[in-house]
Amino acid sequence: MNGIHGTASTEVAAAPDAVFAFLTDLDRLPAWNDAIEELVSRPERLEAGSEWQVKMHPRRMPGWGSVSTVTEHDPMTRRFSYRTRNADGNPSWTEWTWSVEPAGAGAVVAVSWDAYLKTADRRLLAGPIRKRQLAREVPKSLSALKAALA
Repeated sequence: MNGIHGTASTEVAAAPDAVFAFLTDLDRLPAWNDAIEELVSRPERLEAGSEWQVKMHPRRMPGWGSVSTVTEHDPMTRRFSYRTRNADGNPSWTEWTWSVEPAGAGAVVAVSWDAYLKTADRRLLAGPIRKRQLAREVPKSLSALKAALA
């Protein structure tokens, strides 16, 4: 396995700008993303090149540090993209892209992820495990995000 790719979305009953502000509030990440145990560090501002770090701890897995670098943060178009990598220096990475679009009286939140597995341990062991985890984690996170915005 050389990569992991996926998409997911949900409709929420909140204004698109409020949804985007909530989604990009790094301090709130652990509240709606169950795989994130804690926010370790954050930038003063979200802008291209800024970084933050979290401690990941998905169910039934050991924890690890994850560093994210913003590639796009555009409140006008409500797009947020970043690249994550393990803090251990492994060259594998994942590109995450979030978008928020108006829909009826609320908004649609969509996310896509593209992981690029660069080492044998990630391609043969961690990648297949993480692919199954993301299939469960992302919809669960979107449900928690939806509930938090209700």
